[in-house]
Amino acid sequence: MELSKRLYAVAAMVTPGNIVCDVGCDHGYVSIFLVETKKSPKIYAMDVNKGPLERAAEHVKEAGLQDYIELILSDGLIGMPEGKADTLICAGMGGRLVIKILSESMEKVRKMKELILQPQSELGLVRKYLKEQGFMIDEEDMVKEDGKFYPILHVCVSHGGSKAKKIADEAKQTVFYKYGERLLLKKHPVLKEYLLWEEGLLDQIGVELKKSGSDTEKTKERLCTLEEDRQLNKEAMKYFE
Repeated sequence: MELSKRLYAVAAMVTPGNIVCDVGCDHGYVSIFLVETKKSPKIYAMDVNKGPLERAAEHVKEAGLQDYIELILSDGLIGMPEGKADTLICAGMGGRLVIKILSESMEKVRKMKELILQPQSELGLVRKYLKEQGFMIDEEDMVKEDGKFYPILHVCVSHGGSKAKKIADEAKQTVFYKYGERLLLKKHPVLKEYLLWEEGLLDQIGVELKKSGSDTEKTKERLCTLEEDRQLNKEAMKYFE
């Protein structure tokens, strides 16, 4: 089983030997890869939709891995047996959905050892939520595939009993939430590429707004937000100087 660059980065975060719960397993590719490479002895592959789960079942059968991958139709973690998995994977879904899945089954989540999260949006909200829950993001990776950027978070659940260290500088914390403290501190090259891309995008939007000549409250608010985003981008770029 060959994975896309994004899914390979997700699978690479899994601790060898862990039993995995893959929520939103889609076609089951990550689950199959983890078993075939002997990285995980058992997978609970879950999806809320019958269609993707049926396709995943076909792929699992073709690989002859029915004894190692259990397919479960479930909304989030609701159908997952409590205390059975060490690793939770949530990849390829929106940030608010990731938060919803975690918050609705927090007791089950806290009995796991690690979370591997790859939200497609609102990374800042996810990072903030994890910090508020006392979880530690101890590693992050970022890949670019087909012109899109994908951050992946490795979260250590064992730190869930105590609140993470608070950063006194609120502006600095905001930058960490948006771009990822680990990515910034290790000067991740893909993050730098993303920041340069974002800088160009923000400049382009600014030019278009000014060209429109609109002086409405909505336009003024958009320009204000745009300037805030520019400042955050500049603060993040300082880590690469």
